[in-house]
Amino acid sequence: MFMKNNKKRIPLQRYWTTRYLYTLAVGLLVVAVISAIWIRHQTFESRINIMNFMAQEISNRFVNDEPVRPEEDVRKFLEERGQFSNMESNPYIYIVNTEGVILSSNRPQSPYEQRINPTVLNNEKQVQKLTTDEGGSLYLVKQPIQVGSVLFGWVVVMETEDNLYHVNQEYQQLFIIIAVLALMGWAAIYFLSKRLSRPIKDVAKAARQVQEGNYNIQLPSEAREEEVYELVHSFKEMSQQLQKLEGLRSELLAGVTHELKTPITSVSGLLQAVKDDVVSGEEAKEFLDISLKETTKMKKMVEDLLAFNSFVANAVPMTFETHSVHKLVQETIHQWEMTQDDQRPDISISLPEQELQVRVDSVRFQQIITNLLNNANQAMEATGQISVSVKEEPECVHIDVQDTGTGIPEEEQAFIFERFYRGEGKKYKVGGLGLGLPFSKMIAQAMDGDLELLSSSESGTTFRFTLPKEK
Repeated sequence: MFMKNNKKRIPLQRYWTTRYLYTLAVGLLVVAVISAIWIRHQTFESRINIMNFMAQEISNRFVNDEPVRPEEDVRKFLEERGQFSNMESNPYIYIVNTEGVILSSNRPQSPYEQRINPTVLNNEKQVQKLTTDEGGSLYLVKQPIQVGSVLFGWVVVMETEDNLYHVNQEYQQLFIIIAVLALMGWAAIYFLSKRLSRPIKDVAKAARQVQEGNYNIQLPSEAREEEVYELVHSFKEMSQQLQKLEGLRSELLAGVTHELKTPITSVSGLLQAVKDDVVSGEEAKEFLDISLKETTKMKKMVEDLLAFNSFVANAVPMTFETHSVHKLVQETIHQWEMTQDDQRPDISISLPEQELQVRVDSVRFQQIITNLLNNANQAMEATGQISVSVKEEPECVHIDVQDTGTGIPEEEQAFIFERFYRGEGKKYKVGGLGLGLPFSKMIAQAMDGDLELLSSSESGTTFRFTLPKEK
């Protein structure tokens, strides 16, 4: 019973846009709160400074012009100062004597109608916070009216705390700035998310095509982002490899079908002829011998497939022992010669004087050398020469197998170690599944060595089997 996945899938562009937008909104909200607090504080400081400057200016005017003025002129002057104080509100301005008695004011109704507490005036602080009878708060700024050492009175400027902290225009400007930043940020996030999600969408679409068996995909490769470029490039290479493997699989199926169909047809026809007494005596015996050879060939193909698949799945154990390279090479060549017919090629062996020790699986070692000898023999159409030479290096041993055959075409040399690959010339002349060289290379690498094509031309081919020396 399958459980339904109720988790809703979100398109990548919407996911990135919403998450980035949430982050942007939280960031702008934090910036707005901090900016509002800063604006409120700076506005308060600025207005206190204006009040202080206003009190100082009024005091200087009284000292420099006339210490005594008619009350109407003083009130008019104070009203003008209050109106042009560059503040949204009209602060209270008082002229008081040394006893705190109010001599003049810019506003007829104020918190202090007759007198200001002398204790406030005698306080050393120029800016003081006072509490009214109604529970509100006032800020007071005072400047002395003084000529020389003679104190005539005080200029007192007061304003409520609410008016000092009140901000209107600055908050509007801040709101406009935050809104513009949010809009620009959202637009940038939207287009960036769209740009980043487009190639991922293309790759997802291409993946669905590959899933449906269509490997002929088209993906843009002009992405500037390194990770996106690597993703697209890697997926294109993967699809090409899958397409190539699909072709090899089809070729393998066709090759196996062809290679098995031919001997099966031959064996069936030969056995039917013997059964129906179409042939008899020596001829029937010859037919049976041919049938045995064909079945042996089919058995070899099936064994190659099983061995290759087992080795790919790491299901074949390796038994490593220390052996002499000289002995392994000589025994392998001798056993191979015993299985050949009378027209076997001439084989020359070149071994170093000093015995070389390697740690290998002797059976797998013989498989590689035998396969190289078989390939060399098949490459020579008539008689030829095979040379096997062992060369010593400081860290490894090279075993070169060289023939005098027609060589491997240059355009096929890059594919000879691919699974199920068979060259055009060999495909129709020699039976097989194209697993010999790939299998041999896998065995060599499993023994910490390698198998490579050293050179190939019209005069012959040389393969090199490399193994690490026993320390």
